[in-house]
Amino acid sequence: MNIGALAEKTGVKPRLLRYYEEVGILHPVRSPNGYRTYGEPAVDRVLQIRELIESGLTTEMIREVLPCLLSGKPNPDIESCPASKDLDGLRRQLASIERRLDVLQRNRDAIKSYLGAWEDTLAKKKAGRSTS
Repeated sequence: MNIGALAEKTGVKPRLLRYYEEVGILHPVRSPNGYRTYGEPAVDRVLQIRELIESGLTTEMIREVLPCLLSGKPNPDIESCPASKDLDGLRRQLASIERRLDVLQRNRDAIKSYLGAWEDTLAKKKAGRSTS
């Protein structure tokens, strides 16, 4: 697929896709006429890149960890992964992600409890009306 099709499938502007190529986290194949072409796996890769950026990782961090994340193994062979230049930065980002996950889980639980209480109240009211 061309860059426009990848942009459409991922919701990421072509300019940003070209930037991902420039910083070395997206690798299109060049056709004989010089156009970028992407396979279907590029869709998942772009979406993963977006998720990592939204998680707070820099493109430099992503370039370091992405090859290991793409292996699909829960415990990648560290020998095949590039050496990280900023383990402390990755640790900070991981701690930040874990804090946000905790907040999201607490909020999810609170909202579920709130909705459950309202649904119970509405069901009781409905049941009360049907018996009168």
